[in-house]
Amino acid sequence: MKRRHFIQSTAALALCPAATASQAATVATRIIDTHTHFYDPTRPQGVPWPGKGTKLYRPVLPADWRAQAEPHGIKETVIVEASSWVEDNQWILDLAEQEKCIIGFVGHLEAADAGFRDNLKRFSRNPIFRGVRWSGAAVSDTAIKDQVLSGAKLLADHGLELDLNGPPESLLPAAALAAEVTDLRIVINHLGSSGDPKSLKPDWKENIRVISKQKNVWMKVSALVEQVKGAEGQASKEVGYYLPILDHLWECFGPDRLIYGSNWPVSDRGASYDVVFGLVRDYFSSKGTEACEKYFWKNSRVAYRWIER
Repeated sequence: MKRRHFIQSTAALALCPAATASQAATVATRIIDTHTHFYDPTRPQGVPWPGKGTKLYRPVLPADWRAQAEPHGIKETVIVEASSWVEDNQWILDLAEQEKCIIGFVGHLEAADAGFRDNLKRFSRNPIFRGVRWSGAAVSDTAIKDQVLSGAKLLADHGLELDLNGPPESLLPAAALAAEVTDLRIVINHLGSSGDPKSLKPDWKENIRVISKQKNVWMKVSALVEQVKGAEGQASKEVGYYLPILDHLWECFGPDRLIYGSNWPVSDRGASYDVVFGLVRDYFSSKGTEACEKYFWKNSRVAYRWIER
C-alpha cells in the first residue's frame, strides 16, 4: 500500500509540485487553514482554555500562526473558538478587525443556553462570524434534543454552519441532525475522532460511511497527528502511516467534501506545522490538481461561506 501511494504521489507531484517550502504554494493556487485557535493567557481575565502548566498555555496570536504557515503559502485562516466564555467570541471578532488573515470565525455558543438565540443574532451581524461549534455530547444528549434541533434550524435560518467535534459514536446522531435540517451545513472536526490509524476505533469506519451519505456534511482533515500517540507523543512523518484514515475519508466524502485544517497550535502536540501540512500536501497531491484546489480552499468556501478581505 505504501509503495502504491508513493508511486501515485510521485506522478501527481508533476501536476502539484510541493516538495519544498518555497514550492509549497504551487500545491494549490490558494490554501486556507480552516482550524486554528488564538488566545492570550496574559489578558486580565485570563483564559478558560488551555490550562496552566501545559505547553499550550502561552499567547497564541495570528503573527505566531503566520510564522508557521506562510512559508507554505498559507496566508488565510478560519478560527474555531475553544473558549466557553461568550465574550471571547467578541474578542476574536475584535482581533479580526486588525488581522486580515482571518476570513472566518466559528464561535462557541451552547444550544442549551438561555441566551443562545440572542447571542447568535448579535454575533451573526458580523460577516466574519460563520457559525458555531458544538460538542458531540450535545448532539447525543437526548435531554437537550429540542434545543439542539431548534438551534440547528436557527443556524440554517441565519445562513450559518455548524462545526461538530466528538467521538465516533456521536456521528450517528449528527447524521440524523443533518437529515432533519437539510439546509444546515455541517463540518465534522478532527476526522470524526478516528484514533490511531493502526488501531482504528471499531465503529469509526461504519459511522463515517453513514454520515457521509448526508450531502450537507463535510469532513475536516484536522488532528491527524494528535491522535496517534496521545497528548505529548510525536507522530509519524510518513503519509503511508495514515492511509487507513485518509483512504477511507476519500472513499466516503470524495473530492468535494474534504477540507484542510491544521488544528494549530494543538497540533504541535503531535508534530510540527511543517509535518502536519506536508502529510496532507503529499496525500492530496496524489489525487491531482483539481483535488488539491478543492481540498485546500474551494470546498471550505462552500461549507463556510467565508468572506474575501
